[in-house]
Amino acid sequence: MGLRRRQVLTGIMGLGGLFVAGSVPYRGNGLLPRALRPAAIVFPPVAGGRELSPRQLGRVGVLNGTLTSVSWIDETGRPLPGALSADRLTWISSEPLGYGHTYTASVVANGETGDVDTTAVFTTVRPDTLTSVTFRSNNLLDIQDGETYGIGLVLVAHFDEAVDRAAAERALRVTTEPHVTGAWYWLDDRNAHWRPENYHTPGTRITVAANLFGTRLGDGVYGRDDQRVSVVIGPSHIAIADDNTKHIEVFENGNLVRSMPTSMGRGGTAVVGGRVLSFWTHPGVYTVLDKDSVVSMDSSSYGLPVNSGLGYRENIRNAVRISHDGIYLHELAATVWAQGNTNVSHGCLNLSPADAAWFFDFANPGDVVEVRNTGGDPLDIGQGGDWTILWPDWQRGSALA
Repeated sequence: MGLRRRQVLTGIMGLGGLFVAGSVPYRGNGLLPRALRPAAIVFPPVAGGRELSPRQLGRVGVLNGTLTSVSWIDETGRPLPGALSADRLTWISSEPLGYGHTYTASVVANGETGDVDTTAVFTTVRPDTLTSVTFRSNNLLDIQDGETYGIGLVLVAHFDEAVDRAAAERALRVTTEPHVTGAWYWLDDRNAHWRPENYHTPGTRITVAANLFGTRLGDGVYGRDDQRVSVVIGPSHIAIADDNTKHIEVFENGNLVRSMPTSMGRGGTAVVGGRVLSFWTHPGVYTVLDKDSVVSMDSSSYGLPVNSGLGYRENIRNAVRISHDGIYLHELAATVWAQGNTNVSHGCLNLSPADAAWFFDFANPGDVVEVRNTGGDPLDIGQGGDWTILWPDWQRGSALA
């Protein structure tokens, strides 16, 4: 009789809904029933109490019940697409929230006390400026996904707008297989270069990505979209041009494959039109930027008039460019007499027709050309001398150093 009485009381007390979830001791070692629990709708937390990230998905959850219907409608009346989970405990949108939206979220959930409906309004950030990033090699041409580059490849992240360097660098990711540690070096607020301490190992796969969408990159500046590109490092090609021998020794995977006489920059400077022009082949580590079977070379392009006595204008064959200020390894039959013994060029490395044709076929973007024992100032990064910078100095060029 006592047991049945407790059951009846439990039923009556439970219908009254007088108790919170759980149970408490009752006289006679019985238990009071817990109250019926209403469904509790859970929305995503809002960062800083103001706006949702454009990158995140719309989400709704429920406690003590199941979701009956969910809709997120933006300011234009467009519904945000999404789906309920099989257990009807969560709803997740199938696309990110995006920039500059105001969403009205209407949700109905069913629990032990029946249906509960809730409406909430969310906004996402509206940027003043959207910026994108382009991944390039240090030849300033876009990196081609899946292509092969030389062991001296330098990655360049070029932003359309000036960005906060630290914020942008946090959004950049470089992964290598096998793993190698590298660092970003900022030239200015729009350009960052990445390389490891030493040349890449042949066969390395490098993937660079930028998770920019929804990321704040400065005052009112946000990332327009994400970017990703992956490349492979080819065989080791290193050409060593030594002014002591006036030869270029070319190595492939550590093996000497050709020795080429050369004539490099004659040295010295001249003042032309108020500008000081240097005729040195600057010492340092260059990389192959690009190559053309025929290049029109005109000294007036860098301030040396053709009729100055030192100027020139002619078409040059088999030209491999290694610096941004116009240093090439190229064919010049007229200086074969000097190649291997005398420097007579304005800064380029002259080669015989046969050697120039061979090197043109051999060289690939990112291959290394080391120039040693010449005069003049060391090659700087503006000319393409990324590898000339000592590793500790390079690391200090990071915005996160």
